[in-house]
Amino acid sequence: MPNVLDIKRRIRSVKSTRQITKAMKMVSAAKLRRAQERALAARPYAQMLTNVLKSLVQRADVIDPETGQAKHPLLEARPERNIAVVIVTGDRGLAGGFNSNLLKAAQRFLFTKEGLNIDLECVGRKGRDFFVRRYPAQKASEERTASVRVTGEHYGILKAPQFSHVAPIAEDIIARYDAGELDAVYIIFNEFKSVIAQRLVVEQILPVTELGERDIEQAIELSQEEREHAGEAATTAGVPLTDTHEKSDVERHAETFFTGATDYIYEQPATQLFRELLPKYVIEQIYRAMLESVAAEHAARMTAMDSATNNAGELIDTLTLKMNRARQAAITTEIIEIVSGAAAL
Repeated sequence: MPNVLDIKRRIRSVKSTRQITKAMKMVSAAKLRRAQERALAARPYAQMLTNVLKSLVQRADVIDPETGQAKHPLLEARPERNIAVVIVTGDRGLAGGFNSNLLKAAQRFLFTKEGLNIDLECVGRKGRDFFVRRYPAQKASEERTASVRVTGEHYGILKAPQFSHVAPIAEDIIARYDAGELDAVYIIFNEFKSVIAQRLVVEQILPVTELGERDIEQAIELSQEEREHAGEAATTAGVPLTDTHEKSDVERHAETFFTGATDYIYEQPATQLFRELLPKYVIEQIYRAMLESVAAEHAARMTAMDSATNNAGELIDTLTLKMNRARQAAITTEIIEIVSGAAAL
């Protein structure tokens, strides 16, 4: 049995670790609130853009009546031979199964697309480190040396995602799809609605099938146990379990914007406006996915640090009990030695 001094040192070490994990939990809770606010702030723009595009569809000839093909290249569906997959992971660990679950889902999805040429756009350091060890890293313009390759490594932008950071990534993907280099584009990320309403999503973003509707290929929900654990962590950190956000005047206006029966006179032809705005719709989808992934990462880290704090508390109780037993054993041994010495005299 270890001596009392060793156990005391261990208890002090675990208490120090518990203080760190508790602080990290509260930091993640604060960052989660800010991430939710950023995601909410992006909603009105996305809603207005969708409404404008829906209105333009009614006034623009997006389908060629002779060929039946879509006039805009981002609407054109082609047989899949070359695809791109945007994988959004975190830059740091200590978030439980957040990154590992997403990487496993990405591998399963790649297996379903076996035989196709796949370009991986890795957003986040964890995803980049995982895939560059398995597949060659090449520029999209270089000659392909493997069916699966890493064509993009983007990290550091998820600390505080900005539209200006996401736009160049999305514009490059759109340009490649427009040029016919890609036949489909997918994005894999953690969708966040609230602390207990999250899911891992594989979503197709190109070609655009229906405006305002999402093309979900796969979705993995949180288990009941994970929901309960996340709920407990959120409650102790003061984070609401559900989306209690009340819609602002801007959001309510965005929902009704451009939805009336009013006919508009456009300075440019409706077809030209549709052609210019549709790429922005795709960029907004990728930006939304990154904002939600950041919020989901903070929620996962908050839950993981809550588990670590609770485990540290249980370990301290166990070590304290063991220390008391060791102290009692030492006292008992000393008493026996004293009595034995007295009896010998």
